[in-house]
Amino acid sequence: MSLWRTEPDLERLNAAQKNTIGELLDIRFERFDEQSLTASMAVDARTHQPFGLLHGGASVVLAESLGSMASYLCIDTERFYCVGLEVNANHLRGLRTGRVTGVAHAVHIGRTTHVWDIRLHGDNGKPSCISRLTVAVVPLGQNPPAR
Repeated sequence: MSLWRTEPDLERLNAAQKNTIGELLDIRFERFDEQSLTASMAVDARTHQPFGLLHGGASVVLAESLGSMASYLCIDTERFYCVGLEVNANHLRGLRTGRVTGVAHAVHIGRTTHVWDIRLHGDNGKPSCISRLTVAVVPLGQNPPAR
């Protein structure tokens, strides 16, 4: 059984990156299956820290972008919207070039919160970051919970 309320349309997901940090960092939604969503991001001068490694904050941007979009695909968008509530990341291995790819899997899809496990890896397939994202599901017209 599929996790998605709305089947992912990769072209539409990528078009939604226009004029956002996702476009700036070249985040691309690449594939999905019934239980996961995958996206990648450039590892280059846009995402490097001063020593030429992928910046941990850039990894978090990819993780939150991926998990937030996955949550969006799980809700009734005529009644709700999603916002990140908490994100954490364990950086395991540095990357210098290529693309970093993240795969989001749901840990919990509830009425008011979603929790995502997002695993990032470099072009060599070795893990670079493990992240967990909690997303608040908020009724339209209501402000998100205070952080």
